[in-house]
Amino acid sequence: MAKVAFVFPGQGSQYVGMAKDLYENRSEVKELFDEADNLFGFSISKICFEGPEESLKQTRITQPAIFLHSMAVFLLLKDYPFQMVAGHSLGEYSALVAAGILKLEDALNLVRLRGELMQKAGLENPGTMAAIIGLENKVVEAICEESSKSGIVQIANLNSPGQIVISGSVDAVRKAMELAREKGARIVKELSVSGAFHSPLMGPAESELGKAIEKVDFKTPEVAIYLNVTAKPASSPSQIKNMILRQLTSPVKWEESIRNMINDGATTFIEIGPGKVLQGLIKRIEQKVEVLGCDTLRDLVELEKKLVNV
Repeated sequence: MAKVAFVFPGQGSQYVGMAKDLYENRSEVKELFDEADNLFGFSISKICFEGPEESLKQTRITQPAIFLHSMAVFLLLKDYPFQMVAGHSLGEYSALVAAGILKLEDALNLVRLRGELMQKAGLENPGTMAAIIGLENKVVEAICEESSKSGIVQIANLNSPGQIVISGSVDAVRKAMELAREKGARIVKELSVSGAFHSPLMGPAESELGKAIEKVDFKTPEVAIYLNVTAKPASSPSQIKNMILRQLTSPVKWEESIRNMINDGATTFIEIGPGKVLQGLIKRIEQKVEVLGCDTLRDLVELEKKLVNV
């Protein structure tokens, strides 16, 4: 049976003006952002809608901003039938809400804390990340192993065939970049990030986030959720808690997650939230599936027409 999967983007998808048209035209979205402004004690909506970009790029702002945008769209689409969810890194928290595992407010509080802790960990343990395009996973693994003599470095994201992100201490990542070029990588690019996400350098954030996760009620999923750490669906709330925490320092197995969802019947993927990053990745993973997205009010109107026929 054909299945619809909702997928949610992670950090890097933010842009100045995000969700502004939804806020101005849909009362549910206005209410969501107004409540977030009250909860945070400052206007995150103003930063989303007007910038400045430098503020929006700060991890502690970026993460709740993307989460709120994804949730704004999800609130408007939640009555359409979908059978699977997944989220890329931060996007996994949006997927938790979509799957009925977390209440929106609990997820927002966790996302806000996660952003603050990751920004702090990035200052305490400076690191970097780099995209490597055009090499096989095994080759990049071997490069990371060799570069580990210079410090911490590991695969952070397995995004799509031949598109991998590595993460770790500056010297080790730059050594790995050098080796990747020698091995014939098509593109090797250091990313503009505030820390070495999905690496052991995020360790200081883990214990604090773990305490907060423990206090929150996680329910059994209402639809299948495919987790970053395992690339497989999980149904036990305690296992999901554990995997959400481990995700901070573990690789995001995005390509494998999408392949598993397709093997389990997904024929339509809808990216919910800012940007088109996941749509691009999914098209590179499997061209036969339908890939749609919903970011703006215009997208929403177009998507609503299409979903009637899905």
